Amino acid sequence: MKITFLGTGTSQGVPLIGCDCEVCSSKYAKDKRLRSSALVSVNNKNILIDAGPDFRQQMLREKIIKLDAILLTHEHKDHIGGLDDVRAFNYIQKKPMEIYAEERVCNSLQTRDFAYVVERKNYPGIPKMNFQNIENKDFKIEDENIIPIRGTHHKLPVFGFRIKDFAYLTDMNYLCNEEKKKLKELNVLVISALRRKKHISHFNLEEALEIIKELKPKKAYLTHISHKLGFYNELLKELPKNVFPAYDGLKIEIK
Repeated sequence: MKITFLGTGTSQGVPLIGCDCEVCSSKYAKDKRLRSSALVSVNNKNILIDAGPDFRQQMLREKIIKLDAILLTHEHKDHIGGLDDVRAFNYIQKKPMEIYAEERVCNSLQTRDFAYVVERKNYPGIPKMNFQNIENKDFKIEDENIIPIRGTHHKLPVFGFRIKDFAYLTDMNYLCNEEKKKLKELNVLVISALRRKKHISHFNLEEALEIIKELKPKKAYLTHISHKLGFYNELLKELPKNVFPAYDGLKIEIK
């Protein structure tokens, strides 16, 4: 299994528009972050987690020409804003894109964000999507088992996902003990760490490190990082030896 970090930034990305702080002004590639998304390549399938506003750019950068399914953590724009561009894969693969999300998110996509996909489904050129409602229980994409992980993003219920010994958790500030039981014996845990100061709807660095310490994955990677978490190289120096800041374009193999 291979994981490609397509984007590792927060909702505004790094650099932020109009910000001249040292991090946003950095010339170092690992300090520049598109909106958070990851590609899981497993058993000849490419499964995308979230498709934010940078989706097109990320697909082009990584030369992705095959995409089997998209998992959505929740309906905020920085996680769904690029879905219109699945039309390219519709043309290549000659079929609709399979979108997996909980019922609330599927309803929002079909009635608000991408209502035109449903209302004008036979109109040439619009993206074709099949919306698959998921619940907080295991489901399969073909023969691949997917385990949803329920967390909360302030008051909004969101999903993370576990695939084999890999788990991806973003946009959370709370994870109950029952859900943590699904995250034992991980090879790799990806978890958001927005900044150092406590935040109303995201884990900060201290909270993310506490969860990593509790769950004991072999390795952990931080994502959904804002400019307030500082420079990549300085952050790397202060983290435990099995914890790393993710960066855009990072690829890891999990055996």
